[in-house]
Amino acid sequence: MASALRPAADCRFDLASLGECMVRLSPPGHGRIELARSFEVWVGGAEYNVAYALARFGLRTAWIGGLVDNPVARIIAQHARAAGVDLSRAVTRRYDGVGRDARIGLNFTEVGTGIRPSVSIYDRGYSATSGMGPGSVDWNSLFGKDGVRWFHTGGVMASLSDSCAALVRESVEEARRAGTFISYDLNFRSKLWSSEQAVRATRPLVPAVDCLIGNEEDFQKALGYGVEGGRDDLRGLDVEAYQRMVRRVAGDFPDLKLIGTTLREVLSGDVNHWSAILYVAAEDRFVRGPRFGNLQIEDCVGGGDGFASGLIFGLLTGESVDGAVRLGTAHGALVQTTRGDTSQVTLAELKHAAAGGSARIQR
Repeated sequence: MASALRPAADCRFDLASLGECMVRLSPPGHGRIELARSFEVWVGGAEYNVAYALARFGLRTAWIGGLVDNPVARIIAQHARAAGVDLSRAVTRRYDGVGRDARIGLNFTEVGTGIRPSVSIYDRGYSATSGMGPGSVDWNSLFGKDGVRWFHTGGVMASLSDSCAALVRESVEEARRAGTFISYDLNFRSKLWSSEQAVRATRPLVPAVDCLIGNEEDFQKALGYGVEGGRDDLRGLDVEAYQRMVRRVAGDFPDLKLIGTTLREVLSGDVNHWSAILYVAAEDRFVRGPRFGNLQIEDCVGGGDGFASGLIFGLLTGESVDGAVRLGTAHGALVQTTRGDTSQVTLAELKHAAAGGSARIQR
């Protein structure tokens, strides 16, 4: 893997991500939005979460997305800068006082429990990021002058608007031209676009991607690949059937180097079985991460981004593919032990969990 990455000494950034970041409002505990009298304030977005986690682990990261010049946007800016995420490429637009032209999107999330699932309600229309498009970012300066080892974006960004989908395509083409390694998280969101729209926008992107990430629903709804024998409710995934589907994807897109997914079995809103798997195309083999059975869930949002960022961290820092999958799987599990979308995990905690360490009190 190291040979596929640009040398760290030649690049200002280890990773840059393109995507929307929102302010999340959640009732305390497992409360309901309609009955809430107060909200917890969190920051998060699929692509942003990856840059944020890697910055916490000491890597040089940048986030590219839309901001406005008001206090709500400064919640995001302060959160990013506290971890060391570079915002110099973010596009800040004037706030007109009511958000007709640009605003920060809001995400209202109830954290589920028992038989009640977590639920997210978006209030993100006319957001600053959704108004971005081709020409919004100087890719030549970023990938050429500064240099980026790894570029990450995904389906959430592409789903926001036609102009965002065009920007995503422009970004991966420019990253590939510069020799930057590219990951794309399919991240299908039915509230943002239909499966037909997702497939139409996503399939032309994949030939430029090196690492494709997604669960069984993502491959079905965003790429049009079903898992043989899979159930409509996506329960009881047959891993062997999933592996056959991945090999079909790899055969259709021969430039893909890695295809990864999380494996989640939902027992309740509080308890999941959790693991992950990665296909290595050059070796035609699957690497399985550790299984975290009966994982106690504090907040399931961000687990997939945790896997992606842990995997990327391992590959960027010289771990073997097997070691990187262990880190990704462990990080995805750890992210779900705290509230909010973004990682609160330290590098020491990640390495401890990836090595099979126990949860015995440390003192």
